[in-house]
Amino acid sequence: MSDNILEFQHVTKEFPGVLALNDVSFTVRQGSIHAICGENGAGKSTLMKVLAGIYAHGTYTGKVLYKGEALQFTGDSIKQAIETGIAIVHQELALVPQITVGENIYLGREPAQNGIINWNKLYNDTRLLLEKHHLDIPFAAVTGSLSVGKQQLVEIAKVLSENAEVLILDEPTSALTESEVDTLMTILNELRKQGKTCIYISHKLEEVFRIADLVTVFRDGGVVGTRPTADITSAQIVAMMVGREMTERFPTVPRAPGETLMTVKHWSIESAEQTNQKVVDDVSFTLRKGEILGLAGLMGSGRSELALSLFGEYGRKSSGNISIEGKKVEINSARDAMENGISLVPEDRKRMGLVIEQSILKNISLPNLDRFSSFFSLNKHLEIQECEAMAQDIAVKAPTLHALVSSLSGGNQQKVVIAKWLMSNPKILILDEPTRGIDVGAKYEIYKLMNELTLQGISILMISSELPEILGMSDRIMVMHEGKLGGILDRDEATQEKVMALATGIA
Repeated sequence: MSDNILEFQHVTKEFPGVLALNDVSFTVRQGSIHAICGENGAGKSTLMKVLAGIYAHGTYTGKVLYKGEALQFTGDSIKQAIETGIAIVHQELALVPQITVGENIYLGREPAQNGIINWNKLYNDTRLLLEKHHLDIPFAAVTGSLSVGKQQLVEIAKVLSENAEVLILDEPTSALTESEVDTLMTILNELRKQGKTCIYISHKLEEVFRIADLVTVFRDGGVVGTRPTADITSAQIVAMMVGREMTERFPTVPRAPGETLMTVKHWSIESAEQTNQKVVDDVSFTLRKGEILGLAGLMGSGRSELALSLFGEYGRKSSGNISIEGKKVEINSARDAMENGISLVPEDRKRMGLVIEQSILKNISLPNLDRFSSFFSLNKHLEIQECEAMAQDIAVKAPTLHALVSSLSGGNQQKVVIAKWLMSNPKILILDEPTRGIDVGAKYEIYKLMNELTLQGISILMISSELPEILGMSDRIMVMHEGKLGGILDRDEATQEKVMALATGIA
């Protein structure tokens, strides 16, 4: 009997105007961790949706063999896939925020007798599952109250509870801290020892080399090749992904930041969830015209809360003031922020940045309707013209502006978020994890766009968990620690060690 648990044979999948998968064929060995790499839109997630039953048999051509038998999921195909032994952790969160962690993990599979849910067993099973895998998550907490990283761990715990033979992890660490990534790697190694198979989709090549046995590279819907990770380099993988050698990771421009544009003094913000708890505590800094100011810090340091509060959409200000171009401003809402020239690209694009079941056109135009309207009427021709120009400027890949945002890859969804806020002509653009879940090619495009914006005089406050990105793109680096300002470093003096020393409070 073959040691291949999965075999993809000439799988082809089309959407209107898009060939998402083009004659895909490769195998996955039992008990291996098999990485899949490729640019956004290369077909990785589409193939995994075929495997997980999200796209039912008959909506694609070709075959998928599982343990030598062809999969033919129909009807409730996702449930059929799970019952067969195949489960997926999606890149975008698919949890119900209003219910608890335990309820999300066992949603649709609650332990019950005579139609009555046994809540004690549900929560006890949840506690035991989380303890077994050393997942630091409060099992009875309301899921929506958790950070994005903790919610990602809930998604992983949900799949682990299904006891699947094949686990598909689509960008599982995009919102995790370093310690949480270490925990996940330990879990995957244990599962491999138990003979479980994992398909690991990631743009983080250091993780691919850390955990995977083999890597298959996709480009433009097809397979470029499959190689053991021991026999290939990260530069070779990148070249296979983008079809060319990438000589530099972070594009450079002769940037010369100008005079101070924004001054923030003694800024303190109380938690939106708990009264009398400061999540931002007495933070002061300046932002210069045409500057990229990097904002670093560990998860929970107050980075995102600071960004959201400057945009008027988090917590309650307890003290402090903001000045823009020397004039004090009051920002109590997103509209106040926009009127003062501040735009925000949020960390969680699906929950906070997009109306996911609306078109690209409607998402880009939504915060900018005053540009296309007068006397209660909308100039649809102007709306389409300007949104199309903006989408082209930042290279959103889609067959038409009327395509649903939900049909786009993660990288193109992020571009739509950036497009809609650029259209508001901001003086200050806050980017919270701007390249989260985006491939190296798309990252490079966003970095170039950021450089172009600074040359136009736009100031950027960039939050990132990736230290190479912070060091590679920032003119100065502001580091947060437990809600306070740990320090500010100039680009020339900044190193990973110095940034981490400030972030951990040991500097």
